[in-house]
Amino acid sequence: MSYDTSTAVKGRVIVSCMLLASLTFPFSNALAGDATLHPDRDRAALARIQKVPVGLPVVPFPDDNPPSELKIKVGRKLFYDRRLSHNNTISCAMCHIPEQGFTVNETATAVGAQGKTLRRNAPTLLNVAFAAPLFHDGRETTLETQVISPLLAHDEMAIPSIGFLVEKIRRLDDYEKLFQLAFDRGVSIEGIGAAIASYERTLVSANSPFDRWHYGNEPDALTPEQKEGFYLFVDKGKCLNCHVINEDFALFTDNGFHNTGVGWKRSMEKAAPGRRVRVELAPGVFTSISREAIESVGLPEQEDRGRYEVTLDPSDRWRFKTPTLRNIALTAPYMHDGSLSTLRDVVIFYDRGGFPHENLDPVIQPLHLTDDEIDALVAFLRSLTGDNIRELVEDARSARIGNPEKPTAEISE
Repeated sequence: MSYDTSTAVKGRVIVSCMLLASLTFPFSNALAGDATLHPDRDRAALARIQKVPVGLPVVPFPDDNPPSELKIKVGRKLFYDRRLSHNNTISCAMCHIPEQGFTVNETATAVGAQGKTLRRNAPTLLNVAFAAPLFHDGRETTLETQVISPLLAHDEMAIPSIGFLVEKIRRLDDYEKLFQLAFDRGVSIEGIGAAIASYERTLVSANSPFDRWHYGNEPDALTPEQKEGFYLFVDKGKCLNCHVINEDFALFTDNGFHNTGVGWKRSMEKAAPGRRVRVELAPGVFTSISREAIESVGLPEQEDRGRYEVTLDPSDRWRFKTPTLRNIALTAPYMHDGSLSTLRDVVIFYDRGGFPHENLDPVIQPLHLTDDEIDALVAFLRSLTGDNIRELVEDARSARIGNPEKPTAEISE
């Protein structure tokens, strides 16, 4: 089991990113074809917001940005457009790949502009409509403002400024008409945020086997092992302390912040002289490399103190946001740094009580699970996959990737 599936081996990370660029996205264009072939996509996406699947609450949205088919269409187009990055190579979808649970499975942490390895794992966007506050450190409060951060981050999409971004999109002749139709005004930073947020709110996914069993009264929707896993989840596993299940819906997160010891351990190891890093070269193939050797070919690993970087409260050091467990089987690797490769690794980590230290969250304690109980918990977690993932992927791939489209061909006033 690896607690440091490092992305510091830059060669593998860059190769993975290049493979995604060369394989995944051309395939998506071939799948999508012309946007005019999918006249019902935006209507169906809006319907997902208006009538959520079993297991979810009503989708919230701000009063000044009610959803519409036009906003969703513009937001989808922006989300998959690589021209939103400074060098026209990175789109939002490069770190939130539809076929990979709207995250990235190949690398522990995300990869940004010019192949730079980022500090944190890309969180899934499935059910992000319910995820406020946003980011692993909770520094943003709405989807409308969240998108600005990665666009402007120099190591992510590297846009120099808000004004630069607006002017760049305004100069692309396939956007001005779309913004006029959707927002009754031309391209603006508010419109960019509102459009992408409108699309992201359509990525709702539930009606999983768990939902059909727990909320839909289908007694056979779960296997006996999955049912046993659920009872462990709410009792011996103590998972409900952070991954909340309500009477009428379940987000499987408290949207709070907890110190599991992962961030603390990584910081302590970084500070230790002569530290060697366990690196995964291929699935199940590991080696040990000195930190000095890694840093000789790349930038030193950045410190990450989690929520503290937002609040400056010492008690928030190494606290990170509780992720949702919905669709968790699709979104490996796990933890804020992607250091745990499989669901079984995650369950074993919590069974051992995390990484004990003086600031460890008190709810995290050894669980003393048996191997069969660990298997049952993993089986239960696999029952949380929504039934509409294929629909969401097909919807995503109806967008062309960074290619101009004639607005009048895809939208009528």
